[in-house]
Amino acid sequence: MHILMVSSECAPLAKAGGLGDAVAGLARALGYLGHRVEVILPAYDCLHLTDPLPQPQDRPFAVHCGGRSIAVQVLDVPLDGYRCRLLAPEPAYPLFARGRIYGEPDDAERFAFFACAVSAYVHALDEGARPDILHCHDWQSGLVPVLLKEDRRAVGAHLGTNASTAGILPIPVCYTLHNIGYQGRFPADLLNWVGLRSLPERLGHWFVDHSESELINLMQGGIAAADAVNTVSPRYAWEVIHTEQGMGLQDWLQRHAFKFAGIVNGIDTRVWDPAGDPWIPVHFDLETRARKEDNRQALCRRLGLAADPRRPVVAVVSRLDWQKGVELILHGIQYALQNDAQVVLLGAALDPQIAARFESLRAQYADSPHARLVLGYDEQLAHLIYAGADLILIPSLYEPCGLTQLIAMRYGTVPIARRVGGLADTIQDANDSIAPLEARTGYLFDEPTPDALEDALGRALWLWREHPQAFDQLKCHGMRMDWSWERPARQYLELYQYARQTQGTS
Repeated sequence: MHILMVSSECAPLAKAGGLGDAVAGLARALGYLGHRVEVILPAYDCLHLTDPLPQPQDRPFAVHCGGRSIAVQVLDVPLDGYRCRLLAPEPAYPLFARGRIYGEPDDAERFAFFACAVSAYVHALDEGARPDILHCHDWQSGLVPVLLKEDRRAVGAHLGTNASTAGILPIPVCYTLHNIGYQGRFPADLLNWVGLRSLPERLGHWFVDHSESELINLMQGGIAAADAVNTVSPRYAWEVIHTEQGMGLQDWLQRHAFKFAGIVNGIDTRVWDPAGDPWIPVHFDLETRARKEDNRQALCRRLGLAADPRRPVVAVVSRLDWQKGVELILHGIQYALQNDAQVVLLGAALDPQIAARFESLRAQYADSPHARLVLGYDEQLAHLIYAGADLILIPSLYEPCGLTQLIAMRYGTVPIARRVGGLADTIQDANDSIAPLEARTGYLFDEPTPDALEDALGRALWLWREHPQAFDQLKCHGMRMDWSWERPARQYLELYQYARQTQGTS
């Protein structure tokens, strides 16, 4: 199968968060399964390239946005198991020459242009070069399914052609929602800017943001137009339809539930591999897990913590924002220290108020031999924390999938997490008497309250101290789990087949 993914991120070229890892991991896994995979990205000026920017191979094509015709060049980058196509607008329109991926005041126009460029690129391909499936990711590509489904006269508007676009053929589209907290809500003029001035009533309704009548919702439009839609865990798929986690899209997703599914993300088990990780001092696996203690000592040395074998190391590796449960993280740190544990935090906050609170806590514990807060992100330190910590705290208010718990379990670090989204799908509570013993991998709590967190963290600290052999078995259960991308990749192939079979029924 020829698969074309459309994304604003793809590691290692462009990564601002988990989206970049997920797209790269899935693309690589599909490529290893024998499929032809291409990922199409904006040609940011901040791409992480080992070589100079590749030279274009084909002639540029024109994209019409904002009343202008903009030439776009396609650059090709071969990666491990797949290829990346970079769409580079002409230098006079530096939409992606901003030094960063997101955070610009014209992000709406930047990614609307990207969607139009993708549509134009696909329609310009020779028939034999067209993909069998288009796989779009998050709000930044939400316009793409609509542009591909639009009637030919409207498509002609942004292609810069006349009404006789007879060569346009439909391509089935799968649309993945990685985080419904970010939906692409913008002023309605954006549709005019991309040339969709006279949408049919049916299509116009797709974009109406029912929570804010003055805005359009790009994710909502993408959901309506796509042939198959999914999010990144079954539990989160249920939550966004049936609870406030849908962030206003509950009714819309319920309406499209017939084509909506949940597939848990994987992790790159070559990057996250305690048996061969180049960023940890001592390698270990399930059979040699006692060596994890050496990494614990190395972590304490690096951060200047006391090497105290009587105190478990409780870690936090996280973005520091409201979604991740900031208040619960702060409370968990205090509770762990009050209960004779050591605490290591690695994370960064964009919100100034959140950043100030963690700066204050860091200063408070600057001289403590049992606590260290590193406010920023350090990839090497993250690997060492996973390898050296005993427990990891993940008290998210909502979590579409989560990679932290998957990585932690692979490194023998036991997660304590809220029972939401992908955390609920991937962690089984150690005290769940219904679950098979070998399936129990961590500790869960339900309510986003300090008392609930204390109960879960307290149970974990008690087991670590009072029953070390049982705690060791809990680590083993997590290390045995297979969180690679192979199984999710096969599930996506089934979703692609569904999209191909039901194309046009949305």
